Amino acid sequence: MHGPPDINRRHLLGGGLALVAAAASGCALPVGFGSSQTRIRYWHFLGASDGITMNGMVRAFGKENPDIFVEENVLQWGEPYYTKIAMAGAGGRSPDLATFHLSRLAGIGAGRILDPINLDLMAEAGLQASDFSPPIWQRAHLGGVLYAIPLDAHPMVLYYNTEICEKAGLLGEDGKLRPTTGVDELIAALTKAKEAMGGKPPLTMDALGLGTVGPWRVWWTLYSQAGGALLTPDNTAVAIDDAKALDALRLMQRLGTEGLCDPRTDYGASVAKFTNGEAAFLWNGDWETTGLKERGTPFSMTRFPNVFGTGAAQADCHAFVLPHQRDRDPEIERATYRFIAYLVKNSADWAVAGHVPAYLPALQEPDYLALHPQSEYRSVITEVALDPQVWFTGSASRLWIEFGGAFSPVISGERSPEDGLAAAKAALDRLLKAPNPFPAEERS
Repeated sequence: MHGPPDINRRHLLGGGLALVAAAASGCALPVGFGSSQTRIRYWHFLGASDGITMNGMVRAFGKENPDIFVEENVLQWGEPYYTKIAMAGAGGRSPDLATFHLSRLAGIGAGRILDPINLDLMAEAGLQASDFSPPIWQRAHLGGVLYAIPLDAHPMVLYYNTEICEKAGLLGEDGKLRPTTGVDELIAALTKAKEAMGGKPPLTMDALGLGTVGPWRVWWTLYSQAGGALLTPDNTAVAIDDAKALDALRLMQRLGTEGLCDPRTDYGASVAKFTNGEAAFLWNGDWETTGLKERGTPFSMTRFPNVFGTGAAQADCHAFVLPHQRDRDPEIERATYRFIAYLVKNSADWAVAGHVPAYLPALQEPDYLALHPQSEYRSVITEVALDPQVWFTGSASRLWIEFGGAFSPVISGERSPEDGLAAAKAALDRLLKAPNPFPAEERS
């Protein structure tokens, strides 16, 4: 096992906790009266280790750029955050910069709530399209217009307990988990781990609970690996391939009914089981890395297994957007792009928390390659399975919750894969017929 992450890399964190606490409580730190500094008002929803890391990066930027002051405001994650962004953008009295989930871009009223990225200022700050993962860069556009600058991807990954996997004979000579390809190899590896654990379920994941989204994330990973689509190319009609969708659901049910995973665990219980050595594997996003290191769990990480033909993995991305302002101050705007470029170019520091930099040069930096296990799954950055660009998708969205509710009882065997798919398709059809809260005429 590797030790806890060195969160003082590049002098990031001195005093960071106090500032995060101040921002989280609504106490922004203003530029003093008469100051010659340019102030950037920055909103984000990053908490826990993510928030600490971001605050450290903000402070590091301030040390290197004393002419600019970044005023952080940390707001509540999820719908409250996006609601506040929408209200501020609609009124034209927004912060200068905000962190966003890229999957939320289509549903937030780009053009009315968000302003396009200034390509000239982006280039002036030293960023160009070829620096970024192609599928993520493409997704940062709407109607051919760039509305976001990507920071990372946070994909589904495979966490594995190194001690249990060694006992089960699943590690190679290098101490890393031997990769599996296809359903049979995956089942064989899980079975060996189950035997090493005395018959206990070796895999844990978010499978149950009110508003659970884990089943969606697992299914979208497996279904995307087979090349399945959710909607037609114009995002107006259901385009689910039943055969591919059912293959994924039948595997998910097999895992539950054959005792290879526990279908009764919600998100917190799944993380707790893996943390406490009660599971050999955890399917989850990459953000649990820091907590597992802090608690001393003997673990490592790798890409989600290739089960249905590719290495695709469900993912979302953090990105930077410019909430709409009626009159954007040119000096503040130029400083904002300097700040964005600093964060993106130093995303090896951001990767400490587990996320994969979307900025491709960062993936080759010695500092990033020295991060273990964070750098072990970096190749997924070009195979991320992102949500369709429609208003009801994205982190904690209606789509995730509806599909999670449809598929959760499939894992436990209480619902057939066919019935689970029918429920999901019905929910998707309802969402397609529901009115977009940001209709096209308002976004023009």
